[in-house]
Amino acid sequence: MKPKPGHLGPKYAEQFKDSSIVEVYHHRPAYPDEAIHALLALITDEPRTILDVGCGTGDLARRLASEVERVDAVDFSQGMLEKGRTLPGGNHPHLNWMYGRLEDVVLHPPYALITAGESLHWMEWEVVLPLFHHILTPHGYLAIVERRTEYSLWDDDLRAIIPRFATNKEYRPYDLIDELEQRHLFQKHGAIQTRPVSFIQSGEEYIRSIHSRNGFSRERMGEEVADIFDEEVRKMITPFLQGGLLSLSVVSEVVWGTPKVLPPVPVHS
Repeated sequence: MKPKPGHLGPKYAEQFKDSSIVEVYHHRPAYPDEAIHALLALITDEPRTILDVGCGTGDLARRLASEVERVDAVDFSQGMLEKGRTLPGGNHPHLNWMYGRLEDVVLHPPYALITAGESLHWMEWEVVLPLFHHILTPHGYLAIVERRTEYSLWDDDLRAIIPRFATNKEYRPYDLIDELEQRHLFQKHGAIQTRPVSFIQSGEEYIRSIHSRNGFSRERMGEEVADIFDEEVRKMITPFLQGGLLSLSVVSEVVWGTPKVLPPVPVHS
């Protein structure tokens, strides 16, 4: 099997343990309600249990917990879990926070749904996809969830400076679903894109949200470089501020399907 793209390697995943990312992660926009409803609609089996992998601060898990019997929310960043417990819904009795690498933790299957919100790309695909295959209920799905803001007038300028400041110099555009299907690890069954939802935040919160992304940990950039980056972004967005606020539009994509077991390696006598 061909290796994962280099920019998705462990040394870049580790940045999500950095305190500077944990501290600003809540400035990311929330997943639209439509995405949460779509995830719940995928559950048709009993028990109504969910495994949320790479849960971070529980942006999905905290909103799903009240609707199901149990959500096991797994992440390898202790800081993310500690932050998640303090956020709305973080202490729900149906939410079970679990610390560790998904590849190593002891799970409690079966699960009627496995959710991966902006996380699966960091994991060992040839390990976790076959694992998912075995721990899902007969009609269970793996749902891969992404969120993004729609095009803003300063986006082109922002993209132009990212290569200069980002610490992940190996980054290349990629399509996660294509990567998994090419490796025969996932079979897509369906997908939806939610309707755009308005999201308002201050210009400073928007800048902080960038530091929750891959390659923009302040620890790894260094404070001086991070401050220079912030000032450049501040200049870009200033013409679009109204009372210090930015008006953004958020959409989410949910792709669901069946995780696959690796095909056996032929043995030649």
